[in-house]
Amino acid sequence: MDRVLFGDNQFFGVNHASDEKARAQTIRFQDNRAIMDVLDIAIDEGINTFMCTTHDRIEYICNVVRDNPKYQDFKIYPCMPYAHKYANAVTELGILGTVKQFVPGNVFSTFAKGGVAFMKKDFASLAKLMIDAELKMFKGINTPVIWMQNVITDLLLGLGMVDFLVAFYDHVKEKHGAEPGFITMNLPLLLDTLEQAGIRNPTICASINQIGFRMSGGKELYEKVIAQKRCKLVAMQVLAAGAIPPKEAFQYVCSLSGVDSILFGASSRANIKQSKGLIDSFSARRI
Repeated sequence: MDRVLFGDNQFFGVNHASDEKARAQTIRFQDNRAIMDVLDIAIDEGINTFMCTTHDRIEYICNVVRDNPKYQDFKIYPCMPYAHKYANAVTELGILGTVKQFVPGNVFSTFAKGGVAFMKKDFASLAKLMIDAELKMFKGINTPVIWMQNVITDLLLGLGMVDFLVAFYDHVKEKHGAEPGFITMNLPLLLDTLEQAGIRNPTICASINQIGFRMSGGKELYEKVIAQKRCKLVAMQVLAAGAIPPKEAFQYVCSLSGVDSILFGASSRANIKQSKGLIDSFSARRI
């Protein structure tokens, strides 16, 4: 993985620090071209990996990247599922209606005959089909890592449904030839759980910052686990939703030798340039 990864929260009105900023970003990025303009800035600043949800609007980005030789070295890391999409669909269409919308018709008929009970019994197979469906928009795009979103990772982790974590891992590797990744708010527990299930040196993305923001188990335990270098680790929420100044935040995370990559999102050239420059500078000092 590249050292620096670019995220997509700012494009879809996600701001953990300010609802006002979130609304402003939603308005600014109503036009898909505005998203592409910011990605072009990130590329200009030397960032070549975009880590994003499977939001419907990402399909536009995929079409631009796929059709333009300019982006031949550009990588996209899909993160799935986009939970709001399915939650809204279930509300509007019900469970069977949602499955019908997102699963191929001939396959849906098999599940429909057995109803909800059948779907519960063979949930792993259904999940694989929905993974395939979500990845269709990325056909022809370089997607070396495919992530499970933290809302699902941590739900399965909390329920002890480890088989489904393993099913995702195996399916992504075998069917899509990519590295499976897991996003989580509980790095220590997830890492232990995956290792117990036979998954060694997994790829994990977790909140890592110097104030313990969204770090279940606490900063001290995280630092201990990170130092053991038992996984390929991506640090997210490094700025703790704006609670930590950029220089201080990036200096801390770059000092952790077990962190392989750093994910951040920004919407202006100045902020992208500053963040990339700080990561490069502090990373060079560590070497």
